[in-house]
Amino acid sequence: MDLLGRRTTLLLLEVPLVAGWLLIATAGGVPQIYAGRLLVGLGSGLVGAPARVYTGEVSQPHLRGTLAALASVAVSLGVLIEYGGGAATEWPVLAGLSAALPLAAFLLTALLLPETPAWLLTQGKKDKARTALHRLRADTCDVERELADLEAFRANIANLKSSAGPTAPPPKQHSIIKSLFEPAALKPFSILVIYFLIYQFSGVNSITFYAVEVFRESAEGIDDYLATVALGVVRLLFTILACGLLRRCGRRPLTFISSIGCGVTMLGLGTYMYLAKEAKEAGLAPPPSWIPVLCIFGFTAVSTIGYLVVPWVMIGEVYPSRVRGLLGGLTTCAAHMFVFTVVKTFPFLQLTAGVHGAFWIYGVISTLGTVFFYFFLPETKGKSLEEIEDYFAGRRDTLDTPKKRPIVISQPV
Repeated sequence: MDLLGRRTTLLLLEVPLVAGWLLIATAGGVPQIYAGRLLVGLGSGLVGAPARVYTGEVSQPHLRGTLAALASVAVSLGVLIEYGGGAATEWPVLAGLSAALPLAAFLLTALLLPETPAWLLTQGKKDKARTALHRLRADTCDVERELADLEAFRANIANLKSSAGPTAPPPKQHSIIKSLFEPAALKPFSILVIYFLIYQFSGVNSITFYAVEVFRESAEGIDDYLATVALGVVRLLFTILACGLLRRCGRRPLTFISSIGCGVTMLGLGTYMYLAKEAKEAGLAPPPSWIPVLCIFGFTAVSTIGYLVVPWVMIGEVYPSRVRGLLGGLTTCAAHMFVFTVVKTFPFLQLTAGVHGAFWIYGVISTLGTVFFYFFLPETKGKSLEEIEDYFAGRRDTLDTPKKRPIVISQPV
């Protein structure tokens, strides 16, 4: 991403998605399905970082959160389409239809999207950066001022690095590796990786991937597949709601809603499952079946408000421009590793701790995560990418007020 650019990376990553879905749609055996799933998993896992970095770099601060959150709306819409398509048609047909979406994304990206001005400036392409800004902004926006701000920030960083004294420039690879261990990169990376760890181990994807089985296990007398489609509708509606709330409320409040809400609903669902098991063993009537349905739908709603949106938005916000692509990719990789771990360990947790024990574990992790978020998660709403980078680099005490001794860009005499 940092080498080829955000736009080119997005174009390249649509190719394995189209190829993977077509392999699945035309599969004549299990090996071809595996190959298709490998390509789809590779493409979908890799495309998230450049998509969010692109959005973060081309958006104005007051719109960045809402626009970045639209990616989560698209994810929720995709989940709903797959749920509905799986209930209404055969999987080869659904796979063939799924190939049309990345193909459309490829064509739209190629025809409509310019490269990000921030990346073009890192390559010394000022004229192309100006042209890209004109394409991205309305006529009422002061493009020259925005371009000057981007250049001033880059000059400020260069001035800080040169103030240590004249040294020979390190090789490019060594310089990038060194940048990864600077506070401006390491602090936000640590925060986001832990955020994704808490988010995934609160049980979000256990519910998403095993929705039919969870409904079948916990709620008798309802159509499992119909309930799963309804769950997809709830997820989509609350993702749309989160887009509006993100601009008004910020990242921290929505995260608290998710961490506390997921903790309460998971603990409630686990308690229901435990009481239902005890009642069955004692030959008694189980608790009302609407309780787990309420917990599952409530869990989906509150997890979508914050967990499903906030960390993905922040991937495009909190990293220095020099390593934004690399760290965005590493963060996305960590997030998907956590997804894999949670999904694959859920059946094991059911066997060892019982389904109620699994939900209790998820609930405790999410509740305790609130403490971490309270002390370490910064509020980035309405802040420019330059302000956020200054904060993590220690050039600002908070994201509200700068330090008393501002950094001055030295002018050539």
